[in-house]
Amino acid sequence: MELPSQSNCHIVAIPYPGRGHINPMMNFCKIIVTKNPNIFITFIVTEEWYSLINSDKLPENIKYATIPNVIPSEFGRAKDFAGFVKATLTKLEGPVEKLIDGPMMKPNVIVYDTYLSWVVGLGNRRNIPVASFFTMSATMFSIGYHMDLLALNGHLRANLSGKMHEQVDYIPGIPSIRVLDLPTAFYGKGQELLEVTMEVFSTVSKAQYLLFTSVYELESFVIDVLKQIFPIPVYPIGPAIPYFTSQKNPSSTTPVDEPEYIKWLNAQPNGSVLYISQGSFLSVSRDELDEIVAGVHDSGVRFFWVARDETARFQKKGCSAGLVVPWCDQFKVLSHPSIGGFWSHCGWNSTKEAAFSGLPMLTFPIFWDQRTNSKQIAEDWKIGYRVKKHDQCSITREEISRLLKWFMDSGNEQMMEMRRRAKEIQKTCQCSTANGGSSEINIDAFIEDVSCHKYS
Repeated sequence: MELPSQSNCHIVAIPYPGRGHINPMMNFCKIIVTKNPNIFITFIVTEEWYSLINSDKLPENIKYATIPNVIPSEFGRAKDFAGFVKATLTKLEGPVEKLIDGPMMKPNVIVYDTYLSWVVGLGNRRNIPVASFFTMSATMFSIGYHMDLLALNGHLRANLSGKMHEQVDYIPGIPSIRVLDLPTAFYGKGQELLEVTMEVFSTVSKAQYLLFTSVYELESFVIDVLKQIFPIPVYPIGPAIPYFTSQKNPSSTTPVDEPEYIKWLNAQPNGSVLYISQGSFLSVSRDELDEIVAGVHDSGVRFFWVARDETARFQKKGCSAGLVVPWCDQFKVLSHPSIGGFWSHCGWNSTKEAAFSGLPMLTFPIFWDQRTNSKQIAEDWKIGYRVKKHDQCSITREEISRLLKWFMDSGNEQMMEMRRRAKEIQKTCQCSTANGGSSEINIDAFIEDVSCHKYS
């Protein structure tokens, strides 16, 4: 693969094969080439992911390159999540190495997902700088990087059944946090990946750059601490969500070609609709889902529910209060004036999109970093409320119905304060991505760094 004649810098981007990782890295790449059209980016994905995303329109100076799938069907990874993660550490390096050593022009830098830790060795062997691209919060990174402190204090590996409500107040840059709100890799079903997680974080210091998909002002304390710890440049490059498309062209569709769900939203009063999504991968048990469905319908609140492949299960005969769809442009929906709140699994991308849209959140974490994000939303930023109380394993339809009525009540004083805080967070996010904002400054600095480096 040859670079276009006008290109003087080549970046190779290697995301972890999951939508929550591919999307932010692609958004970052689009921002880079918008800022500097002389940069060419090769975006490496597995064949199965390429078949799903290759119809998306890309700038001319971003091209896909493909490698074989990790397993025969990557979308069965929920059945064996640990096995899939481990496979990405053993089966991808060879095909990527073959691409790097092939006819394509050698890159100035490799931007890789932090969880693909083998890229560090690949880059260092070939004298190619590598940038570790972390798709979770900086808070999550500091917790993962300081697992030795958790072990020293008896909050790692040990039987934590009697310690779940103990406070962890010794992680650099992190406000006090309960053991229960730590990532699930440190207890429960995620613990089978503990060794892998430790290895991932131990390799980051061997990279040449560390990039956080976070707004500096939202996590300034922990980012400042990490800048002191790491001898390499640490850049919080902003939310890595498609804010740049909405700012550039806020009316990209006409009423004629708008999706039906947007037309439905247009007909609803401002701030009246609850958006519900449990992410694109892991989900709750079927019994729990039945209670949630019944509670949402019983509440009578207007809702917009993304239900993936089970739309019929989420609908109720004779119910006109809501709309159920299999898919939507989430950021566009969250930015719609009729949306007044977001029930979320608290994936980091969804968390950032809600913050950028100025929405209060009902947090319903399921796995991995989602519990930690839920804590940040509810306690640190104060723009959310937990669906489950601290000791609940499940929640009833009656509790859900009462909670939704309270959450969507525009006259509720506590909710009015939460909405005010959410608008403050929104302003912070938007200022960071505007000209002269912290995110823009950091992206520009990274571009200047890598453009000046010549492969040798």
